[in-house]
Amino acid sequence: MTTETGPRTALNSRRPGPVCRYFVRRPAAMDALVILVFATVVVAAAADPLQARGLPAALTVAVVGSGALLFRRSRPVAVAGAMTALALTSVAVTGQLGGTELGVGFALYVVAVSQTPRVAWLTAVGATAITTVAVWLWEEPTPDPAATGETGATVLTDDRWSSMAGVLIIVLAAMAIGISVRNRREREAELVERANALARDRDRQVQLARAAERSRIAREMHDVVAHSISVMITLSDGASASLDRAPERSHVALAELSAAGRAALGDMRRVLAALDDDGAPLEPTGEGEDLTTLVERFRTAGLPVHAEGIRQPMPVDTGLRLAVYRVVQEALTNVLRHAPGTPRVDVTVRDDTGRWVVDVVDQGATSEHDDAGGSGMGLVGMRERVELLGGTVEAGPWAQGWRVHVELPTREVSS
Repeated sequence: MTTETGPRTALNSRRPGPVCRYFVRRPAAMDALVILVFATVVVAAAADPLQARGLPAALTVAVVGSGALLFRRSRPVAVAGAMTALALTSVAVTGQLGGTELGVGFALYVVAVSQTPRVAWLTAVGATAITTVAVWLWEEPTPDPAATGETGATVLTDDRWSSMAGVLIIVLAAMAIGISVRNRREREAELVERANALARDRDRQVQLARAAERSRIAREMHDVVAHSISVMITLSDGASASLDRAPERSHVALAELSAAGRAALGDMRRVLAALDDDGAPLEPTGEGEDLTTLVERFRTAGLPVHAEGIRQPMPVDTGLRLAVYRVVQEALTNVLRHAPGTPRVDVTVRDDTGRWVVDVVDQGATSEHDDAGGSGMGLVGMRERVELLGGTVEAGPWAQGWRVHVELPTREVSS
């Protein structure tokens, strides 16, 4: 059984690559990379001899834009507005965007990821409108080195349409990527919350199953102790009656009385060690039926059971005998429920030198059934019962079917 060391998160519920994992765990590194790309593009644009803006102006734009991008996670809408204003100022002062449109795209990406679609699209439309209008009004033509006029003068080219198209492409790309990331994160958060809810529900079901099983064990052990006390009373009366006429028989009865008392004490200790809750009802439940009757009942239900060792004398200890009976009962019930049409079920019960071993193995289902996997509460109860007696349970796939293997130690109870 796989155990969780804590609640699921979006990071541990999937397997991101090493690069993605690095940046997810270190958002400051991603911010530094974004700022580096923006500043590099702005300075590289200033180095183009066709651009009218000089290097000092480019450095000023790079510094101001980088400072604004530092706050894009905490104030995404405000940063988008600041980058739009920076692009407008760049066009108005120098006549060129010079890479500032990339900063607008970086800011709008965070807006799309962190804000509602309405806010994101309003911000994107406003930034696009302001930037394109500024380009249309103030962007200066650039020299075309491939063309010269009749007098040899440099021919200027109007690039406003291409600049506006570039702005639109960057904005749409930023919005598309941001919305996609936002939708993916929302789906992951929903799946993670659902998985955590299922895990919490499973834990509650396990606790309820354990409480119910402990209550049932307490009721059954009540009968065990009551039986032992009844035997002790009978032996005590017999020893008292034969004390004068047959002292040797009194000694035998007293020895049996002592053994019964030790057994009852051991049963009571196991009950007290297993039960943590108060108020468990202790109504009598009986000592169970014999294994032969149990197996015949499943055969009548259509289960092809081949049994070995079920006719041998069962353990003298009543708690151990009940555990063997319940293990076989639960294992065959699971076969009947989850492996319909199985061609064979092998049940083996044997006394193996100080321990009782129970094996129940099926050959797998061969007919259609509506098995949704089961809740696993039966195995939880079986494990709780067996561990109470110091035993072990192994349950899992075996060949083409399923196997339940239980070992229960036969422990002598000391005074």
